[in-house]
Amino acid sequence: MSDTMASLSRKITSAGDLQSVVRTMKALAASSIGQYEQSVRSLTHYYRTVEMGLGVCLRETGQGSGQLDRDWQRQPEEGEIMAIVFGSDQGLVGQFNDIIADHASETLSSFPGVPKVWAVGERVHSRLSSAGMSMSGHFPVPNSIEAITPLVTQIQIQVESQVADGNDARLLVFHNSPHSGALYEPVHQLVLPLDAAWQQHVTRLKWPSKLRPEVLNGRAATLRVLIREYLFISIFRACAESLTRENASRLAAMERAERTIEELLETLHSNFHRLRQSSIDEELSDVISGYEALAK
Repeated sequence: MSDTMASLSRKITSAGDLQSVVRTMKALAASSIGQYEQSVRSLTHYYRTVEMGLGVCLRETGQGSGQLDRDWQRQPEEGEIMAIVFGSDQGLVGQFNDIIADHASETLSSFPGVPKVWAVGERVHSRLSSAGMSMSGHFPVPNSIEAITPLVTQIQIQVESQVADGNDARLLVFHNSPHSGALYEPVHQLVLPLDAAWQQHVTRLKWPSKLRPEVLNGRAATLRVLIREYLFISIFRACAESLTRENASRLAAMERAERTIEELLETLHSNFHRLRQSSIDEELSDVISGYEALAK
């Protein structure tokens, strides 16, 4: 059925409204990327500082490894596997959730037993469930930098409760990490246990000044605080990087949608003007024909 001028006008109006929505979402995504990228850069320096503090605590014993509390340094062979997968609540992010869900499913399938998986985001939770993963729960995706801290605190409480109960567990964190430009790649980090290789890494970090640091108020208490801070930062940074890539993916999707809408509007306007010109030509033809008939 051919379009009429009225139907084309309605389509042009609807496309214009959709274009306004797309431009708004594009502006929101672009403004969000900056704050999350700044957060990631700040965390990188803080993460290094915490690692150096841990190295100082371990070096004070005069040994390079094996000095952590047993709860944090277990190296289970067949213990429980815990995983946190960061995705999105909203759509319009391309294959953002599919990529990280596939990576998490493939990685966790290599571990024995049934892992406990927490998803951050409704969309990635749905994809992991469809892939047959045993889901222990999910959390909403933070909508700002300030909302990341409460989320990470909830996750940390879940993890520490498992460790405090004496469960031998590994903790893996999955998220999409910045790659180059607007691209990203799925990555994962083994946060727990804090094994001998990790301890040797932090003890080899050089202190940036010539002054030799000292641990005050007891090495054990300071070490426990730094370990919890290390766990907090690891999860926080994964969340911030995931949010950066989510908004970058949404920005790219909105740019593609904007180009498509512009092409659609151009076609609709062209059809509307052609149809309008045809209608005018027909009316002029009728007037001329009527005038000629009256003249005769």
